[in-house]
Amino acid sequence: MSSVLTGRPAPTGPARTEPAAARRRTRVLALPEARWAAAATALFLFGLSLRLTGAPGWTWGAAYALAYAAGGWEPAWAGLRALAARTLDVDLLMVVAALGAAAVGQVTDGALLIVIFATSGALEALATARTADSVRGLLDLAPATATRLRADGTEETVAPAGLTVGDTLLVRPGERIGADGRVLDGMSEVDQATITGEPLPVTKAPGDDVFAGTLNGTGALRVRVGRDAADSVIARIVRMVREASETKAPTQLFIEKAEQRYSLGMFAATLAVFAVPLAFGAALTGSLLRAMTFMIVASPCAVVLATMPPLLSAIANAGRHGVLVKSAVVMERLGEVDAVALDKTGTLTEGTPRLTDVVPLPGSGLSERELLTLAAAAEHPSEHPLARAVLDAARTRGLAVPTAHDFASAPGVGVSAVVGGRTVAVGAPVRLLGERASGAAALESPRGGTGPLAPADRAAAVVTRLEAGGRTAVVVRVDGVTAGVLGVADRVRADAVATVAALTTLTGTRPALLTGDNPRAAARLADEVGIRDVRAGLLPEDKVAAVRERQDAGHRLLVVGDGVNDAPALAAAHTGVAMGRAGSDLALETADAVIVRDELAAVPAVVALSRRARRLVAQNLAIAAVFICGLAVWDLAGTLPLPLGVLGHEGSTVLVGLNGLRMLRESAWRAAARAGAEPGRPDRPAHPGGMDGT
Repeated sequence: MSSVLTGRPAPTGPARTEPAAARRRTRVLALPEARWAAAATALFLFGLSLRLTGAPGWTWGAAYALAYAAGGWEPAWAGLRALAARTLDVDLLMVVAALGAAAVGQVTDGALLIVIFATSGALEALATARTADSVRGLLDLAPATATRLRADGTEETVAPAGLTVGDTLLVRPGERIGADGRVLDGMSEVDQATITGEPLPVTKAPGDDVFAGTLNGTGALRVRVGRDAADSVIARIVRMVREASETKAPTQLFIEKAEQRYSLGMFAATLAVFAVPLAFGAALTGSLLRAMTFMIVASPCAVVLATMPPLLSAIANAGRHGVLVKSAVVMERLGEVDAVALDKTGTLTEGTPRLTDVVPLPGSGLSERELLTLAAAAEHPSEHPLARAVLDAARTRGLAVPTAHDFASAPGVGVSAVVGGRTVAVGAPVRLLGERASGAAALESPRGGTGPLAPADRAAAVVTRLEAGGRTAVVVRVDGVTAGVLGVADRVRADAVATVAALTTLTGTRPALLTGDNPRAAARLADEVGIRDVRAGLLPEDKVAAVRERQDAGHRLLVVGDGVNDAPALAAAHTGVAMGRAGSDLALETADAVIVRDELAAVPAVVALSRRARRLVAQNLAIAAVFICGLAVWDLAGTLPLPLGVLGHEGSTVLVGLNGLRMLRESAWRAAARAGAEPGRPDRPAHPGGMDGT
């Protein structure tokens, strides 16, 4: 169903498709490193063919010289800059080794070293570029222009970056929405799969939120801009992915710190390999050739390349499937978790609760409509899911919600505001009713007789009844007197049970439930999804205390949440993951990773993906160590031909680079998604135990 707000006809012809740039992958020859490597390879093969066919030496010598220049100038320049900064770079050592080989007559072997070294550098650049492709694809989703409506109703075409909060946009059929905002008028179906992952277009009507870059359907919409372009969902995604690509994991940082000392030690060892045999009468050419071979095979190129390609590839793969991991540090830490704590509302549940009961108390003087109107007005500025449920119910019933003043919010407690001169407080029963909210209030007078109940006691009885039915109770106080109770119910996510089981399989412990909701509702949900350790009625500081308690016991805790009250726990945890669709801005900024598409099953999948990436890092380090040690021993104990040393060393570098790129494949994500659901997988952590001691 749709409505059209403009006289212009909807575009006809074939349906619009995604921009070509959004699907484009970086071509190999688009990278300068790849072009130089290709030129060096071509020149080397040309020179080799000339030499094998008996051409004059100056012809193949010139070809080799050009191959040296094409493949070696960039690492040589980088190495000289590092040397000027008083650091010894492996790239410079490789160039020196190639020149040394040429100096002793092994021109072909030196050229081969340059070619293979340039090729491994091109592969590393390709891995980085493919990781950045996901960012470029997101940027291409943003439209180039937007139609802004002036105050007099006329239109102007502007760039999305020029829009400000409060501007009104006209989005015609088939256009992409220019900014995050809220629909003012019109109805249409919007394809927002790029943001939320929903397979079908979503009907948007007045009051609904829309996202920049999503595709409008057959209707026309007037949208009020709610965020600056720099703060849109797509912009935040791009920023987080870019920041992730610029960070380094602890393993990589350790390797880089050790690389300088290793390079100095290797240089000293090379001098010894050259000088010691020479001192005992060995030939100069043979000693220099052995030393050059040792420098080549002992260089830590494969070790340096072992860590970041798998982690960056895993970040890119997770990003394609709606999980934004903010850094390589986070990607590495995700694989370390051995216990999980989950929030309730918006995490295990859909996060869109609905109002089911409106119960004004006798003596309050309020009808259901009046009670709901006051509560909706007080909740209007709040971003909590329960507040949205109250507001949605008021709109559905056609209530006119007045403007509230002096709004105040305390996470985990509730809100208060002045509505029409009356002070209205809406919040958790345990905070507004105290001990009466425990459900122990009897249906008799506080004096022990059978007289009328006090408002707080009546409210406690209603709270008990609602909570016994699995609903969340919200107490409304007007001018300091309890006026009524609202009942709200949320639905469990379809994948919650499977996710809890998968996390149990991955970590060896059942997840815990940390929630500010009432104990009865929490216990009912926990029983439904298979959780035993339930902590309910928690304030934000209580959640932090629970997190620290488990971490002090030696666990690496993963916390998953979405609200403002979850942000402190997300920050305190070993790793924090936020649900993106309904997540508060504070939670999204605080968390280490964001589930953009709101698929709870992505949590165990990204943990399993991290563990696979960590295993690839370990494999790469083992491969590098075997090649370095084996070739170095061969060179010292026997006679290792320089070409074989070059092939072995650079081959190991290429091998670890390609091994890391395996994490980019679609099959890597599918395997990770299956890992948590299969018992006995090697993804299980080393030590058991957990939040509930099982």
